[in-house]
Amino acid sequence: MYRILCKDKKAKRAEFTTVHGTVQTPVFMNVGTAAAIKGGVSSIDLKSIGTQIELCNTYHLHVRPGDRVVKEMGGLQQFMNWQGPILTDSGGFQVFSLAKLRKMKEEGVTFQSHVDGRRIFMGPEESMQIQSNLGSTIAMAFDECAPYPSTREYMKQSVERTTRWLRRCKTELDRLNALADTINPNQMLFGINQGGTFEDIRVEHARQIAEFGLDGYAIGGLAVGETHEEMYRILSATVPCLPEDKPVYLMGVGTPANILEAVERGVDFFDCVYPTRNGRHGHAYTDRGRRNLKNEKYKTDPRPIQEGCRCPACQNHSRAYIRHLLVAGEMLGYRLMVLHNLHFYNTMMSEIREAIEQGTFQEYKKMRLEGFAQNGAD
Repeated sequence: MYRILCKDKKAKRAEFTTVHGTVQTPVFMNVGTAAAIKGGVSSIDLKSIGTQIELCNTYHLHVRPGDRVVKEMGGLQQFMNWQGPILTDSGGFQVFSLAKLRKMKEEGVTFQSHVDGRRIFMGPEESMQIQSNLGSTIAMAFDECAPYPSTREYMKQSVERTTRWLRRCKTELDRLNALADTINPNQMLFGINQGGTFEDIRVEHARQIAEFGLDGYAIGGLAVGETHEEMYRILSATVPCLPEDKPVYLMGVGTPANILEAVERGVDFFDCVYPTRNGRHGHAYTDRGRRNLKNEKYKTDPRPIQEGCRCPACQNHSRAYIRHLLVAGEMLGYRLMVLHNLHFYNTMMSEIREAIEQGTFQEYKKMRLEGFAQNGAD
C-alpha cells in the first residue's frame, strides 16, 4: 500500500508498505547486483548506514548461482540475511546492455551468457518465474530498454512490444503468486514506461500502462546517453500521467543532483551504481561535491572524508589512511569508501524527506546544488 503523507509542490513524502516492511520515500535503493554490495559490504553493514531497500539483478542471479538455488535457500531475504524489502529488476536492461550477445523476437530474448557463453532464453514468463523463485518484494516487468538514440519508428514498435510483454508479465505473476510453493505469494509488480526522448510516446505509454492497475510504475530508458535537460523534460511530461496513488521509480538514476531534480518532479524510488562504483575508484560524495581520495594532497590529511559525517569510515579513519589503502589496492579502502558513499546517499534521502515534511524542499535543493558545485573543494 502506498500512502502520500504530504507534498511540497510536486515533491512527495510517502510510505510504501510491503510484506517485508515499510519503505519511507523518496528513497535510494542500494544496488546489490549479485545479491551483494560490491566492496565487501554485508547486509549487516547496510542496516547500520540507514539502508531501507536493496535492488538485485534478475539476469545475473539467474546465471549464478541460479534462481532455483536461491529458492531452495528460502529466497533472497534468507539467502542474503537481509530481512527488508528487495526489488529485482527484470533482465530487460540486459536486452540493452548486452546487445552484442542477444537476439530479440516477440516471444522474448535469447542471450549468450557473459559468464560461460551458454544460451539463455528469457521472455516475460521466464522473467516472472525467475523473480518468483528469488522471492523479492517487488518484481519488475520485462521490457526493452531501447538504445539511444533510436528512430521514432523503432521506439514506437519497441514500446508497443513492452506493453504486450507487460500484459504477459501480469498474467504470469498472478499465476505464480497463487501456487502453493511460491516463496513470496505477495510479490508486487511494477510496470515500466519507455519511449526514449519522444515526449508524446512517453505520455501515451504512461496512460496505457496506468490502466493495468499495478503496484507501482517505473520510468526506464533514461540516463542512457541523453542530456540531463532531456531527462528532466521527459520526467516533467511523464510523471503526471502515471497514477498519483502509486509509487514512481526512476530506474538507474543517478547523481545527487539528478535525484534532487527528479524528486522535485514527483519521483519516489531511485537506484544507481554510482556511489559503489565511484567509491571503489576512490571518489567520495560529500556536501561539497565529489572528492578524489587518491589525490596527492590527501597523503597526510588527518581529517575524515567529510567533517561531521556519521558513517563508519569518517568516524574511525582519516583521509590519509583511506588514501593509503586505495593506492595500495587494499580491500578495506574500497569497503570504507563504499560505506561512506552509501551512507551519504541514504542520509541525503532522509534529509529530502524531512525537507518535504517541513515545506522547505526548494531551499534544501538550492543549498545542496550550491554545495555540489564546489566539486570537492576543501
